[in-house]
Amino acid sequence: MSKAAELADPAGDLQAKVSQLYLLAFGSNVRVPGVGGPRQVIAAAISDLEDLGLRFHGISPLICSAPVGPSQRQYANAAAVVETFRTPPSMLLLARAVEQGLGRKRRGQVWRSRTLDIDIVLWDGGMFAIDDLVIPHPRFRDRDFVLGPAKAIAGDWRDPVTGLSCAHLFARLTRPRPVPR
Repeated sequence: MSKAAELADPAGDLQAKVSQLYLLAFGSNVRVPGVGGPRQVIAAAISDLEDLGLRFHGISPLICSAPVGPSQRQYANAAAVVETFRTPPSMLLLARAVEQGLGRKRRGQVWRSRTLDIDIVLWDGGMFAIDDLVIPHPRFRDRDFVLGPAKAIAGDWRDPVTGLSCAHLFARLTRPRPVPR
């Protein structure tokens, strides 16, 4: 068992009885020594998650986006639909272990540059909340850099809060608005 797998489920008891589908969002805007730039970091994270037993049903194309907050560097972003027997808390632990394995340190200023961010956006079980894990992700509806890639691979996946699909949420967020008079 890899170190990331041990960190994610040390007792091996955070497994669901049936497979679960998750929509994950990836973001990176920092080069990692020995891995490469943000695009290579996301590719490495996807490879690590595959090695840890996640089955990928779809991976979006990578896009570039402007940073949110104080960071000055552009982000590479992607989304993926994965299948696993992991429960939401175990999935979060696994995502954090992969982030840590690729150099992420969770401290300091919010929204700063980061080697890797993996967010659980949606889950086929609907809604889930415990401690610092909230599904659906509380801010995904306002982020075109999440909804754009999500629409590419899971456009008809519905937000359990609004009932709207990822494609509909993206269209609402990015539609042209009239210029104020």
